[in-house]
Amino acid sequence: MTGFEGTTAVVTGGATLIGAAIVRAFAEAGAQAVVLDIDEPGGTALASELGESVTFHHVDITDDAALGRVRDALTAGPGKVDALVNLACSYVDDGSKSTRADWRQSLDVNVIGTALVTTTLLPLLTASDRPAVVNFTSISGRVAQAGRWLYPAGKAAVAQLTRSMALDLAADSIRVNSVCPGWTWSAVMDRLSGGNREKTDRVAAPLHPLGRAGDPAEIAAAVLFLCSPAASFVTGADLAVDGGYSAIGPERGEILIPQLAE
Repeated sequence: MTGFEGTTAVVTGGATLIGAAIVRAFAEAGAQAVVLDIDEPGGTALASELGESVTFHHVDITDDAALGRVRDALTAGPGKVDALVNLACSYVDDGSKSTRADWRQSLDVNVIGTALVTTTLLPLLTASDRPAVVNFTSISGRVAQAGRWLYPAGKAAVAQLTRSMALDLAADSIRVNSVCPGWTWSAVMDRLSGGNREKTDRVAAPLHPLGRAGDPAEIAAAVLFLCSPAASFVTGADLAVDGGYSAIGPERGEILIPQLAE
């Protein structure tokens, strides 16, 4: 995708596998990408790889003072933000055993962080002539998953937050949407599978009609679409980028009714 020349895109969690794919996509499309992440080595390496088109800020999005410093730096620099991607998240989740501290950490990053990064950068978004915000939900926020309470609850909340933001920020011509990924190749899957993508696709296949897990670049393409003029009449939407995961139910691809006559 092209057409992002002269624009500034801010990506929280930009040093992750999915985040880095989004940053690369923005940079390749001509944007100046600004990465906010707690992973200093990862963020520094990404900025070094992509050169002058990427700026890295070592930031914890639960730190209001740090967010304020980023806002001030962007105000003194480009003076606007054309695209904000709220990807940073916490995977802390021990289901019913989760403590109050766990809940606070999870919601502080996944929900409150999404809201306050946006409101902190709001003056810069309003300075753009094509402002767009993309939040990250998840299939985890649409269905029950055994042993997981915190992450799904937070992602479901982000879906509602996206709709509320879209309504309230429309007056400033700011479009707000979210993407809802299915199983996507990420650091978690890389670690759990021992780097075995073939195995990951095999485990994911029954849950996704397309028969595999997604690639980070496929998520990035959806994000860029939502931030582009091609999506100029799209706001308040939760775009499923899930290989069909949300289109099927418990029967998946099995034909079960004939079994009743056996």
